[in-house]
Amino acid sequence: MTIPTDIQQLHAEMRQWRRHLHQFPETAFEETETARFIADNLSDFGLDVHQGLGKTGIVATLSAGSGAGKIALRADMDALFIQEQNNFDHKSRHEGKMHACGHDGHSAMLLGAASYLANHRNFDGTVYFIFQPAEEGRAGARQMILDGLFEKFPADRVFGMHNFPDIPLGHFAVRPGPMMASFDCFEIVLTGQATHAAMPHLGNDAIVAAAQLINALQTIVSRTVNPADPAVVSITQVHAGQTWNALPESVVLRGTFRCFSNTVQQTIADKISQLSHAVCQGFDVTAEIKFNPENPGYPVTFNTEEETRMALNAAIAVVGDDSINRQPTPCMGSEDFAFMLQKKPGCYLWLGNGSSENSCLLHNPHYDFNDAILPIGAAYWVRLVETVLPQ
Repeated sequence: MTIPTDIQQLHAEMRQWRRHLHQFPETAFEETETARFIADNLSDFGLDVHQGLGKTGIVATLSAGSGAGKIALRADMDALFIQEQNNFDHKSRHEGKMHACGHDGHSAMLLGAASYLANHRNFDGTVYFIFQPAEEGRAGARQMILDGLFEKFPADRVFGMHNFPDIPLGHFAVRPGPMMASFDCFEIVLTGQATHAAMPHLGNDAIVAAAQLINALQTIVSRTVNPADPAVVSITQVHAGQTWNALPESVVLRGTFRCFSNTVQQTIADKISQLSHAVCQGFDVTAEIKFNPENPGYPVTFNTEEETRMALNAAIAVVGDDSINRQPTPCMGSEDFAFMLQKKPGCYLWLGNGSSENSCLLHNPHYDFNDAILPIGAAYWVRLVETVLPQ
């Protein structure tokens, strides 16, 4: 493993930053104190700091030499609505909110890289350090883009990184093509005729229709999508009725679907609509369907070939070839960094967080970022900049 001495010496400070952020988690578009903490540090490093893109987002700029090349590095900084169940000193002080996905660590690693690069400037060109809000289901990346991210900071390419439990500590996993699935939610409201439960023939039972529809939706993946194309459709909520002896007027079904192809993504959406109306017609009830009612769906996180090669070379330079998985199984989880990859070529990779033993999985109330990988992630960012923007 090759980590510059100055980054190793930053380890304790990065740990301090990370644990501070962990103690004061803030959720989507409310990361005001988080943003202030990050912006203050970036300003102390001597970077030009811009705030307010995507409401609470930050972009810091650092240039060296006279090169025209521009690279963007992105870290997410929002937390989740989870009640932390850890007991260590740096546990969350905000009730019902927690850094259960490691965004505190992602921000600390990018801060470490910014500090090192500001001091050494062993590159020729411009680096944009993007600290993004609202990754967790609120599409903060999309909002930053709509606010002019790449017009104000015209990067040639963009890179992202996420910690990943159960990948060995300090190992990297990356591949070209799909890395994370698309993400869409849907809500189906079935409306029938309410009636007494003892006299179902006088009404139109939306609950029975909903039960049939749930089963029918499970045939989309097995009977409509090509078996060679991974996809999943899940019903995650059913809301109906308030009493024992009455059939309700309506039933609400909510769920999600994931896949690795834009074509499959559209096929699933079309089939959900078709089946909903067809099944409901057979039961004389109606269906109202909404896709992504609370937030925009996420596209597939798709790595471009050249940028994946750049990321791979940088990772190898830090941890060695034996610590790289070049063919990881793409994850059915989703990532709004995908919006940035729709606008710019780039690459998103995983950094091993070590074992998930004792329930230390992402989005788990016992999760904690592994501070041992802080200098590894920072060294990767530094090496990537020096690789893409050589002197």
